[in-house]
Amino acid sequence: MLETETRPASAKDSAGDSADAATLGAAIPFDRHRLDRLMDEAGIDVMLVTSKHNIRYMLGGHRAQFFSYMDAMGLSRYLPVLVYPKGHPDKAAYIAHKLERHQLAVRQFWVPDMRAVSSGSVDAMEFALDLVRRLGFAEGRIGVEKPFLPMDAAEALRTGLPNAKIVEGLIVLERLRALKSAEELAKLGEASERIIDSMLAVIARFGAGSTKREIAEALQREEASRGLDFEYCLITAGSSLNRAPSDQPWQEGEPLSLDSGGNYEGYIGDLTRMAVLGEPDSELQDLLAKVDEIQQLAFRMIAPGRPGGEVFAAAQEALHRLPEHNHMHFVAHGMGMISHEAPRLPTNGEMPYPPTDAERPLEPGMVLSVETTLQHPRRGFIKLEDTVAVTPGGHEILGVRGRGWNRGGTEAR
Repeated sequence: MLETETRPASAKDSAGDSADAATLGAAIPFDRHRLDRLMDEAGIDVMLVTSKHNIRYMLGGHRAQFFSYMDAMGLSRYLPVLVYPKGHPDKAAYIAHKLERHQLAVRQFWVPDMRAVSSGSVDAMEFALDLVRRLGFAEGRIGVEKPFLPMDAAEALRTGLPNAKIVEGLIVLERLRALKSAEELAKLGEASERIIDSMLAVIARFGAGSTKREIAEALQREEASRGLDFEYCLITAGSSLNRAPSDQPWQEGEPLSLDSGGNYEGYIGDLTRMAVLGEPDSELQDLLAKVDEIQQLAFRMIAPGRPGGEVFAAAQEALHRLPEHNHMHFVAHGMGMISHEAPRLPTNGEMPYPPTDAERPLEPGMVLSVETTLQHPRRGFIKLEDTVAVTPGGHEILGVRGRGWNRGGTEAR
């Protein structure tokens, strides 16, 4: 028997060793029946979950604090493995790093077998494979997250289970996460509101001569002060289309674009808002209005039962009727624990991927990031990005403030 760390009573302990799936179901933080159906559709017998975001999702928010920002350690890396047999959450197991043992000792989890025993990627996989054999799946179909499985662990998997069939399980886990609970939607809404608060505070504080670098660094501090884990800031000023923080100054009459992601308890807010020093002239007002016109059309298309691809198609058709269409593009992508998650719709953006969800109907609980960008050759980068949740009756925008021209430097006036 593999070493198991001592821990407080879990779902299995409190219900006894004979705990079955129904008993454990009340403690599981995700829809395990949906996961079982998705695994069945994909022909997967047992799932090996290894990405940090999916581990966090399936364990109800847990993340190894030692490895929050970096995976490398010594000659190997952190690799958590959650073993989930289809239809049997009562037989699930979590292979954790030894440095997680204290966290596991002070928090209860639904997983009946929690083992803080690994020290790297290969031994983590070997512990998991021992469990897979004990469960009787040595010749089964094993679902893995190929983009989140290091080569040495993948080789250990193939060597240790030579008669098993390795199946891509990433889409299964994406579709599981695609339907957000009320608690998840609240976190996404909170992330959006705190990012907007941070942007508006920074815009009001900085005036003519402030550099993009100064503004981006201030935004990072503002987001951190509001309890967000800062992810990034893409920023443009004036006619430049370069979105990197730099020493370029923001000047009177120039537009400023802030596109930032901030993480609130594992869920990402991702929005873009515009600012100007002084009053926007009629051309700037007209250009932002055209960007918002596409956004509003996309919002109206978001409703349960409608194929997600129709949102993209309708926005693209309207965009191509505008005289600026050669300098514009529209993207709609899923949002949640990561940027660009399911539902995956057609996109001609910088992150192209197969439109696996374009023909599937939108469902209540899905969340989309809707973004329209105009890269004007004279006036610069003008963009709006909003987060929209699908509701039973249509949609809800998470964070609706600051969508017009926000005036810069007002605190100094």
